[in-house]
Amino acid sequence: MPIDPAKLEKIKQEAGNIRNMYNDDPRQESFNALVLGESGSGKSFLMSTARKPVHIDSFDPGGAKGLAKWIKTGEIIVDARYEAENPKKPKMFEEWKSQMAKRAKLEYFDALGTYVLDSSTTWADAIMNQILRIAGISGEAPRWAHDYVPQKVQITNWIHVLLALPCDFILTGHLEAEKDEVTGRMAYRFMTTGKGTVTIPLLFDEIYIMEPKKTSKGVEYRILTESTGTYVARSRLAQGGLLETYEPADLKTILKKAKKSTEDKELLI
Repeated sequence: MPIDPAKLEKIKQEAGNIRNMYNDDPRQESFNALVLGESGSGKSFLMSTARKPVHIDSFDPGGAKGLAKWIKTGEIIVDARYEAENPKKPKMFEEWKSQMAKRAKLEYFDALGTYVLDSSTTWADAIMNQILRIAGISGEAPRWAHDYVPQKVQITNWIHVLLALPCDFILTGHLEAEKDEVTGRMAYRFMTTGKGTVTIPLLFDEIYIMEPKKTSKGVEYRILTESTGTYVARSRLAQGGLLETYEPADLKTILKKAKKSTEDKELLI
């Protein structure tokens, strides 16, 4: 049955409004990635290839020491205060939340090319330390029902906030081995609390695994962009064959191949 012309016109207007909202949403052109790998796999170096300026909130002790060259030029800004967390006297998660509120009010993130949280593992530890402090059991073992559920809620809620920032967002993390009881094969997944292993990666457009390869010329740092069975990786930018299964550890090269902007913003110096 044909739609009434007057009603059809209103429907077209509504569809047009939705298209305009999508086209005007800066998040559609932003880049977000969950970058996973072990120590020495090239995660820190990868941040030097992101859109500048890059701000890194470092919860991993010594995690940004290899970035001195870019820190000196102002291309990378590292806030390493969070590396000094003491589980028996925790305060770094509250400090981080305070700084995030301050920066949001200042519109600090509008001036960034990329915001990096390094890493999800130690950041989640800081969240748990705060939960245990409030419970009056700082430094003790977490209680499953009382402590892990609030931790997972905090992790998920904050990742939603970070994904909405007006700049690119990268969350680094580590891998956890799981054994398939049927095949006996080992698989590696995002290390986090409970079902967050599955649900948190779903929030990201890109899930990259840092998988360095030894060559006759030394170590070649590279990114796995699609699942192999052993690792779970995914790239929405790769649709249409724009990316290879393995890409060099260079985010701007990936953005360029995917026909996305590689433009930096003005350095904050």
